Amino acid sequence: MKLSKLLKYALGVAVLAAFSLVGCEEMDIYSIDSPSDLQSKIDSIAAAKASIDTGDTTYINIATAIVGAEDYTSAWWTAFSDYFTIPTNQLLVLEFINHNGGSSNNWNNWNLGVANVADRDADNYSEYFVLRSDAYGWGNDDYDGAMITQNYPDTDGDDDIWNDFRATMDGAHVTMEIDHSVSGNVFVTATAVGTNGTELVQTYQQPVSATEDIVAFLISDASYFEMKNAYLLPSKITVVEDVNPVSISVSGAPEFVEIGNEDFWGNAVATVTYADGSSAEVDTADISFSVIPDMTTLGEKTVILAYNKSKQGELTAPVTTFYTLEVTNSVASLEITNLPVISTYYFYNDTSDIIFNTRGLQVTATYSDGTTGVLSNDALQFGMVPAAEGDQSVEIAYVGATSTVTTTCPVTLVKGIGQVGAYDFSTGWWSQFSDDYPVASGESKTLTMYAYSNGINNWNSPSTILRKADMTEYGVVRMDNFGWGDGYATATLSNDWNFDIFGANISGSRIEITVTNNGDNTADIRYDVTYATGETHFQEYAGITVDSSDLNYAIVLEGSYIVIVE
Repeated sequence: MKLSKLLKYALGVAVLAAFSLVGCEEMDIYSIDSPSDLQSKIDSIAAAKASIDTGDTTYINIATAIVGAEDYTSAWWTAFSDYFTIPTNQLLVLEFINHNGGSSNNWNNWNLGVANVADRDADNYSEYFVLRSDAYGWGNDDYDGAMITQNYPDTDGDDDIWNDFRATMDGAHVTMEIDHSVSGNVFVTATAVGTNGTELVQTYQQPVSATEDIVAFLISDASYFEMKNAYLLPSKITVVEDVNPVSISVSGAPEFVEIGNEDFWGNAVATVTYADGSSAEVDTADISFSVIPDMTTLGEKTVILAYNKSKQGELTAPVTTFYTLEVTNSVASLEITNLPVISTYYFYNDTSDIIFNTRGLQVTATYSDGTTGVLSNDALQFGMVPAAEGDQSVEIAYVGATSTVTTTCPVTLVKGIGQVGAYDFSTGWWSQFSDDYPVASGESKTLTMYAYSNGINNWNSPSTILRKADMTEYGVVRMDNFGWGDGYATATLSNDWNFDIFGANISGSRIEITVTNNGDNTADIRYDVTYATGETHFQEYAGITVDSSDLNYAIVLEGSYIVIVE
């Protein structure tokens, strides 16, 4: 299985299995006072498990009985449970009481990390995934959020399951099963019984090592857990039913290939979808090409390929697809026929160069026979933007079969007065902040900036924190019509976004963020955004509850950076 070192901060049918019923012996019974039938519900679950002969049950000593500060001050990735090792063919059961202190954030509950056995601070530490109790997570290449299931109900009839979820999770008794199957998968089932009697069940599964031990640990995030029991049982998963592929697709194949270059695959990726709805990239060594193009003659060529392995690697009926490419004469020269949308870059730090944004760029090739054609940007290689004030240039190269042809694109660099975030978009959530800007009662403060983003998510853009001078938060709002916090609960939201194009247009945008202290213990936040294309939009949050005598704001972000200009 693939392991990848993950950022430690962030902010459908499952694989069919035949389960052999197992439980545990000598389970402790817990005393919870309210409501009157809650203890009987927990007892009945424990009794059902205890009534079944499980074989050996291995209890694990718990060194960290309370995970996280009981005053809810533990920040993300600072408070952890013990490391619990799970050998293959074993199932770990963790039982604990979850506390969120009535938080308005879904993620201020239990979080589960599953990783290799290396210490979290070790260079070879790698996570398989992190799973949150609010049906969200992230992980390595095998992580698939579509495999998360939950039964979270709307108990108060207001069409919002999450306020009910948060209420149920505060003080909930959680039984978490992490089953390390010999099939090379881990199966997670978390059952929470709230003090209100509501039962919440969340499941997830993902490939892991079939032979090496894995570890599981809980992570606090402004929450804490009272650990009750930890023990190992035999795995429930005895057989995993295999599934066949139903389709295959190819992305990233070259559109044009120079004559004499036999590489018709390039950086293409083949993705197979299986009958259970899951999908995976497959190695080219497992692909058979039934039609291989003649790369020695000019013209359009067709490539036909097939894949004939089940999810577990057994031979089966093949699935096929095809793509086309053009074999051209060798490229003699390059010319920029359309400049990119972003030709002026704002910068502040000069410690590293800037990623070149190719959106809107058009490069035309002149071939050795005098004909011309527009090249796909995927066929080109791009240099970096120098972080130096004034007129600069970025090298663009086409690497052919026998030679490399280059040209340059002109850009202009303007120095700002401050910066938040790294040029390579590696800044994680809640890791870099702007200065705090005080806003006096009855006044407004506007911060003007240019934003650059990896373009992956709408929230890879600047967020605004409203808080006191002592850092006590009123609320946090994003640019994409979302926020949280006690003060945010009173906000009225409005915007004119087209979310279909939001993420793609963040980079190069000029953004004015205005915070108005209304003087009546409310504040407004307005984003006025001008895309690099000239298109304008706004986002507004009105009526956020604050203390007008103590109001400051700051900018935070992830997967993006801003350059402040005024």
